[in-house]
Amino acid sequence: MSPKNLNVSNKTHKVLLNQLKDKQTSKIYKKFEKNLKLNEDFIVAVSGGPDSLALCFLSKIYSIKKHIKVKYLHVDHKLRNNSTKEAKFVKLLLKKLSINLEILTWFGKKPKSNIQSVARDKRYALMINKAKKLKINNILLGHHNDDLIENFFIRILRGSGLNGMVSFDQKTYLQNINLIRPLLKFSKQNLEYITKKIFKNYVEDPSNKNDEFKRVKIRNFIKNLELEGFDNHKFNLTIKNLRFANESIKYFVEKNLKDNSTNSKNKKFIILNKNFFLQPEEVVFRSLTGVLKGVGNKYYPVRGKKIDKLIYQIKNDDTFITTLGNCIIKKVNSSVIVSKER
Repeated sequence: MSPKNLNVSNKTHKVLLNQLKDKQTSKIYKKFEKNLKLNEDFIVAVSGGPDSLALCFLSKIYSIKKHIKVKYLHVDHKLRNNSTKEAKFVKLLLKKLSINLEILTWFGKKPKSNIQSVARDKRYALMINKAKKLKINNILLGHHNDDLIENFFIRILRGSGLNGMVSFDQKTYLQNINLIRPLLKFSKQNLEYITKKIFKNYVEDPSNKNDEFKRVKIRNFIKNLELEGFDNHKFNLTIKNLRFANESIKYFVEKNLKDNSTNSKNKKFIILNKNFFLQPEEVVFRSLTGVLKGVGNKYYPVRGKKIDKLIYQIKNDDTFITTLGNCIIKKVNSSVIVSKER
């Protein structure tokens, strides 16, 4: 870096750090720093909304203080006519903080149904591919406490079990990349405060107001609950208690996988023995879900009804072959072989 560019960078850093003189901003940043605890280079996923822009500011301060390299990525899905214009607008917003935003574009055929889910999967795929090229193992996502609550109710509507309802963790893994959510203990109100103070502007996603999407319906439902006295603090305590119970079940799931499954030498398939399916129902369900997710290399697990149907088939049919979750499942005698579908 040239002396001139270094001088500009130092001035920008000073301006950014001066923002911490505001008591509310400083309080939010200290909480962010305590939650993140990361000493490696990372990527920040940027949508352009108030949550992700707040994450951009907080992560930029963090990188300055910790002397860590950070890359900022935005995915232009091209699902709306003005998406490219919005992407460029976000790039200009971040440029004011000396943040260079790289725009990744989703080319190809666009879905006509299940749009948000397909777009999310494609977004993760593009960012993870970029992370691997950059040799960076951590991607920061802007999900916050309001998202956690929304996710809980969405999973209830889907008929999810305990694991599904509390699985919105601060850190998850996909294709050996850490997906980190450092804002889960922050309310949307906190993040909007940061964004309005620092950026003065942000992108409004019109889909957030389209009640054809389930998430928007849930968001409106929660707002009505708040009018009736819904308590976020007590809700978070409930989630915490449910997670304790969930961890106990996870212990037995891991034990079942260790004791009753075997990887082939070339790691192209997994063999599940008879005892794998003689465990308590929830343990078998989660164990098999984990196997299919791992072998199929999918971010989201197979839906519960399909897993239940497969378990019933395994327990009642002597031999069969089927496909599910990008996997081939074959039963031979009392063993089940799971391999990746090609």
